[in-house]
Amino acid sequence: MKDYSNPEDLLGKNGIFAELKKRLLERAMEAEMEDHLGYPKNGKSLEGSDNCRKGHSRKRVISSTDKIDIQVPRDREGTYEPQIVSKHQRRFDGFDDKILAMYSRGMSIREIQSTLLEIYNVEVSEGIITGVTDKIYEDVVSWQNRPLDPVYPLIFFDCIVVKSKEDVKVSNRSVYVALAINMEGKKELLGLWIAPSEGAKFWLGVMTELKNRGVKDLFIASVDGLKGLPEAIETAFPGVEVQLCIVHMERNSIKYVNWKDRKEICKDLKEVYGAPTESAAVQKLEEFGQKWDGKYPTIRKKWVNNWERIIPFFEYPEDIRRVMYTTNAIESVNRSIRKVIKAKSASPIELNPFTQKYEHSQLTDT
Repeated sequence: MKDYSNPEDLLGKNGIFAELKKRLLERAMEAEMEDHLGYPKNGKSLEGSDNCRKGHSRKRVISSTDKIDIQVPRDREGTYEPQIVSKHQRRFDGFDDKILAMYSRGMSIREIQSTLLEIYNVEVSEGIITGVTDKIYEDVVSWQNRPLDPVYPLIFFDCIVVKSKEDVKVSNRSVYVALAINMEGKKELLGLWIAPSEGAKFWLGVMTELKNRGVKDLFIASVDGLKGLPEAIETAFPGVEVQLCIVHMERNSIKYVNWKDRKEICKDLKEVYGAPTESAAVQKLEEFGQKWDGKYPTIRKKWVNNWERIIPFFEYPEDIRRVMYTTNAIESVNRSIRKVIKAKSASPIELNPFTQKYEHSQLTDT
């Protein structure tokens, strides 16, 4: 079996990818012609129809990596209209996207190698695959710097920690995530940022970048309990309502509680944040203190100290409360990040939004 260690053998003008794309296009158009005429090649034409195949014409299409000369089938009446590469179309990028999809969906280098070997009977080195996937970096930069809407009614901020492997050193890295609900009511991922650790100073830089990309106002920001994050948001966007994630508050409250008491404490806390009004919630918190302050005095104190950023959701109807009182909406994004990072043994890109420089490291889920 040929070892495609030379990039030209794989990606060059006469490489295996160019030949595969050529065959794909020509076979697809032959299938289209068969459907157009109603009978297969070398078959019997339909009764009452004089239309039939009439050779081929030569056409050159350009993909993102090469130029391909293909044979386009023709019919006698000239009524065949190719769909996969339409008339006058000179570019064809879809096949490249399919190849890159294996990488973008979290397949590791070994998985990509085995897939290429199984489907195309081609052995590809790690260096070749890395060279191909480098093509997506420009798209990453373009996405990271794209303009944003001027107003977002609701935005979620969160951060997850992953393991980063650079050379032989493994360290923790923080992935900052900003997910918004736009004016159409749809989720929109505004950006991902990577830093050595989570901190309010870095979050302030994220807010500044969002403003520079066109965001003028935020109505409600749902955040976890990181100290300094609400202040960073309010500095960049005065007037925004900052809602602390109730789920994070509850988890932090029972962190040092005896496991025998956790179920009952969670039930009592639910009566606090599940109250119909703010005044009712204050009353429930007082009752909670009377019951638990003797054994766990720090829980009620924690809620009292953060009360101004716990209560904003009480001003809204039940349907809106369920969306804004927790950052769970962003957890699906976090799961996707962890899935890709866990599967990928390649070196994904890390984009520093402030220096616009790339760092390459190997990430694994923490």
